[in-house]
Amino acid sequence: MPDMNTTVLAERYRLTNHLARGGMADVYAAVDEVLGRKVAVKMLHANYATDAAFIQRFRREAQAAANLTHPNIVSIYDTGKDGGHYYIVMELVEGKTLRDVLRSDGPLLPRRAAEIASEVAAALSVAARGGLAHRDVKPGNILLTETGSVKVTDFGIARAWDDSEELTRTGAVIGTATYFSPEQAQGQPADGRSDLYALGVVLFEMLTGRPPFSGETPVSVAYQHVSEAVSVPSNSNPDVPPELDAIVMRALQKNPTSRYQTAEEMRGDLLRFLGGLPVGAADPEAATRVVAATPPPTVPPAETYRQMTPLPPERRTPWSVIIGSLLLLAVVVVAGISLVDGLTSTDPNAGLVEMPNLLGSTEAQAIDELQELDLRFELSDRPSDEFAEGIVSTTEPAAGVLVDSQDRVLLVISSGAETFTVPIVEGRDVEAAQLALADADFIVRLESVTDDEIVAGQVISQNPPAGTNHPPGTEVVLVVSAGPEQVVLSEYTGFTAIDALAALSNLGVQTVLEKEFHPTIPDGEVIRTDPPALSIIPKSQVVKLIVSLGIEPVAVPSLIGNTQAEAQNALTALGLSIAFGDPIEVGADSGQEGLVLAQSTPATVLVEPGTTITVQIGEVPPPPTTTTTVPPTTTTTAP
Repeated sequence: MPDMNTTVLAERYRLTNHLARGGMADVYAAVDEVLGRKVAVKMLHANYATDAAFIQRFRREAQAAANLTHPNIVSIYDTGKDGGHYYIVMELVEGKTLRDVLRSDGPLLPRRAAEIASEVAAALSVAARGGLAHRDVKPGNILLTETGSVKVTDFGIARAWDDSEELTRTGAVIGTATYFSPEQAQGQPADGRSDLYALGVVLFEMLTGRPPFSGETPVSVAYQHVSEAVSVPSNSNPDVPPELDAIVMRALQKNPTSRYQTAEEMRGDLLRFLGGLPVGAADPEAATRVVAATPPPTVPPAETYRQMTPLPPERRTPWSVIIGSLLLLAVVVVAGISLVDGLTSTDPNAGLVEMPNLLGSTEAQAIDELQELDLRFELSDRPSDEFAEGIVSTTEPAAGVLVDSQDRVLLVISSGAETFTVPIVEGRDVEAAQLALADADFIVRLESVTDDEIVAGQVISQNPPAGTNHPPGTEVVLVVSAGPEQVVLSEYTGFTAIDALAALSNLGVQTVLEKEFHPTIPDGEVIRTDPPALSIIPKSQVVKLIVSLGIEPVAVPSLIGNTQAEAQNALTALGLSIAFGDPIEVGADSGQEGLVLAQSTPATVLVEPGTTITVQIGEVPPPPTTTTTVPPTTTTTAP
């Protein structure tokens, strides 16, 4: 970290204090000594200063943002390189980030949330007209000034839409997972509609106090953006009106073509909501019933004048007056010296010694030289990134200044590079660990390992260890648990039980076998698994393999004593067929006529559905046939 007392970039920007640390740069408060105004300076981390890709991205931020001029965008004043330092000079905003406000105050009032979102949309609209997508819209990049206005910062990973270099690709996604659009999460190119999705996430968080998706790892959050539905904000905060619900849900559509297509369109809906008019997200025809042009934001008259009229130049004392005053002062001083010289007739430099150049000398060498000149001195230790420990880093006064031998000079000895103590983060949540290390000015590198005992997202170990001292910018490696090793279950339906068991064994998964009947899957083949196919499960989880026993048999009912119709209905209900054998003769007074007296398959025997059961019905035989003999008739013939 630069010495706040001595670092001046380009002989102009004097750093005063450290404000924040980002993924690739530090931000400092500074004073522009030429214009006499406070500014913010973003300085690329020293370990990235030799990386051509990072330098290119850093310069792109300045080039892109410097062309954006709007009250809702942080202004860029200058950029350059001083020695090994690449820097950007920008507007210093007095206020808080939206992230800090949400952490301290919780959800915002719906109207205030809509006001903030509309001003962010205005900034994104200006960027879109310049051919830029922000690609990292999040509460940490939205600043709320002390007057309540909104400014968007850090277009550091925005790129021109026609840039041929694709920075977002699988394994190298730039941005923040909580605010990813589904296309960013899948490694696809991002455009202005991706920014509107991220703004929808921010608006959801302002209304509910939390983002719509969260998880133990960035990958799990990104997966939710792609595959899981979002509940309306009013489910978490009943004070959210339906119109604002509709705006959020329109912005959070998975398919970019279903979202707002421009920031101006989304801002129009937000302004219509604030004006009490129907919003297009809730009623697609509402927008056509109001004026076509989106009304401009309400700006106080004084603010309008400030935006429209250039600020007058600072009032400065004319150079002619300054030069004349200096000349007059010089004449007075010379006259005074001459008068004293004439009165005392002594050497004006008597008793004065020129301060030697001791920078870079050892402490012993510097003390010897001061003693030879009979100069008294005091020693002080200060950290220094430029001089090694034990080497003189500063003298007061500086070399070449005449000092009275009776005065004491200050000899500042370097105590080495400024160091910070590595905090204890083992056992903590990875996000809290990263925040603690960033606050101590360390860079964090994560390594993920599977662990069956430590929950996902918890820090297992750290290197360098806690309690050791290291310079700012030192890389601290955190080994983070990814939870138990996970596997994806394949589809095993239709496999034989033996083949499925072998496949699961090769996957390293323990399996238990369960069997059940199935009307279509043959005996011995897999019906399903529990958990179901395509589930992502810990490798230690036991998987149930459900195997078919074939078609479930049915028990033949007892049909004896049933009528023919009753027997047929009973068999049909069980999926069985009926056939009729030879009837059995019964007496007319037996009471068994028309009843089942025998069945081919006994009752309770298990048979497959569709089996035919033959029954015999009781039948009274017909009475025997009676034959009457008619005697022959004798015919008498007359004589």
